[in-house]
Amino acid sequence: MHALISPAGLAAFPAAGRPVVLDVRWRLGGPPGAESYREGHVPGAVFTDLDTVLAAPPGEGGRHPLPEAVDLQRELRKAGVRTGQPVVVYDDADGSVAARAWWLLRWAGHREVAVLDGGYAAWQAEGHPVTTEVPFPEPGDIEVRPGAMPVLTADAAAALAREGVLFDARAHVRYTGETEPIDPRAGHIPGAVSAPTSEHTGADGRWRSPGELAERFAALGLSAGTPVGAYCGSGVTASAVVLALEVAGHAAPAALYAGSWSHWSRDSERPAATGPDRG
Repeated sequence: MHALISPAGLAAFPAAGRPVVLDVRWRLGGPPGAESYREGHVPGAVFTDLDTVLAAPPGEGGRHPLPEAVDLQRELRKAGVRTGQPVVVYDDADGSVAARAWWLLRWAGHREVAVLDGGYAAWQAEGHPVTTEVPFPEPGDIEVRPGAMPVLTADAAAALAREGVLFDARAHVRYTGETEPIDPRAGHIPGAVSAPTSEHTGADGRWRSPGELAERFAALGLSAGTPVGAYCGSGVTASAVVLALEVAGHAAPAALYAGSWSHWSRDSERPAATGPDRG
């Protein structure tokens, strides 16, 4: 399965072979995604919460640390995820929360997973059916085996920013330190490159073409064979950079600093660079 699937592609699956569909809508300032889900969702989709399923409780590891394997396995099984069965995930924003779910399933060893291109809005725009009926799927049997996608510690992220390319997926004004509405300190990891995840999709919410994404990353200084990773505020939108790099054809999966700035900025000993330039 490719990293992205179109609404028409999802709709074309026969009923007997339909993927598990996860609705992961979430917004930093609310309203809760569960409310949107109750108002309407892709038929058969199971609501999956970012804060309680796709992340561990906030703490020293950041605002959205990786969940414990046993907890993730339990919740994915409740949603009906089975070994070898495709999974499609969607949100209703820029695809970054769906990308977190995509990344987490890949990290857990489940390769058959894709993000719905354009999300819920694209599904509706193409005239596909929606429902308020809540499904009760048969329990799945997925075995979560963490480690199938590379992750970065804070020290490894700092080293990658010096020796390779470390993309910062936050809005540019947070990267420069002009504003920091959430985390303890403003700025960015020294050496990181600003690559706002909002620029990976078009105005319609659909992901840019592989060629467009490849050109974008090349313009940001990435060349073939260069080690690459990504971070953001809490490890969510950085997952979209990892996805965009895969769509662009980058040979190896980019590494994710899951704690991201919410983890880095907690430690006053770690430097915080400001300004628009890499360094």
